[in-house]
Amino acid sequence: MPTDDTSRSPLSVLDLAPVPEGSTPGDALRNTLDLARHAERLGYRRYWLAEHHNMTGIASAATSVVIGHVAAGTATIRVGAGGIMLPNHSPLVIAEQFGTLEALFPGRIDLGLGRAPGTDQMTLRALRRDPSVAEQFPQDVLELQALLGPVQPGQRVQAVPGAGSNVPLWILGSSLFGAQLAAAFGLPYAFASHFAPDALMRALRVYRENFTPSAQLDRPHAMVGVNVVAAETDAEARRLFTSAQQSFARLIRGTRGQLPPPIDDIESFWSPLEKAQAMNMLSCSFVGSAETVRRGLDSFLAETGADEIMVASAIHDHAARVRSYEILAEVHGALRAAA
Repeated sequence: MPTDDTSRSPLSVLDLAPVPEGSTPGDALRNTLDLARHAERLGYRRYWLAEHHNMTGIASAATSVVIGHVAAGTATIRVGAGGIMLPNHSPLVIAEQFGTLEALFPGRIDLGLGRAPGTDQMTLRALRRDPSVAEQFPQDVLELQALLGPVQPGQRVQAVPGAGSNVPLWILGSSLFGAQLAAAFGLPYAFASHFAPDALMRALRVYRENFTPSAQLDRPHAMVGVNVVAAETDAEARRLFTSAQQSFARLIRGTRGQLPPPIDDIESFWSPLEKAQAMNMLSCSFVGSAETVRRGLDSFLAETGADEIMVASAIHDHAARVRSYEILAEVHGALRAAA
């Protein structure tokens, strides 16, 4: 069931370590750590990083390495993967990586798992992976869970570190498949509505109605992804949001690149068809001043009953991005106070 009081649903951060035009991946990773420290101070629950490959605008390809970087530079916030694309890896390697992270930062590591490759087919081949391995995703999740669990009598292959760590697993998805799998395995579920919102409400219903309690989780826990761009005024926020709008239009065109700076007139940048497609993908976005974001977030929480909100913010200027998360934290605090 949804949280009884959705205003108390905690906020978390999804960071793709964006590389703004005019900067380097090193700059992006330093910004990531700085934002994580701000998020910790502001009371965000988790700070997740995502695996993408062959994308010049994303610096988090070596996801477990970046998680270690962030966890080492913070003290209390949970840090994890949102997610690891499991078909790209053997479960043993991921168990060892996240077992190592858990050994270094006990009680602070999350492991979200997706079955998409996080890249294109050519890059998938460069990863030395067979596209058909995605069909083994449920079995790979169970194998990984076993490797992170207690060592069984006669078990000859162990994750060291990893065995007995019980790193919490999450299932990520943007379709009913992930919802069904998370429900069957009794795992928390994170829906990628920040870029693929179409099946959101159906997936939440499937997950909640079919959830089976497990050793990790006794009731469903659904986290929902959104985009937030908050600023002092609606006009300023809308201008900052044009960076994300341009990026999604470029994705549709097949011309991905680094995160572009904002522009004054987004309508002159894209065609009507590109606008329709991009804004559908970005429909779970809250853009504006504190009051505008508050109204949107309040309505969204009431509609979805989300147990947690995972917030992505593709903002070109790092200071503006930090400020957006500050405003959102203030908005969330006001919602909780009003409740």
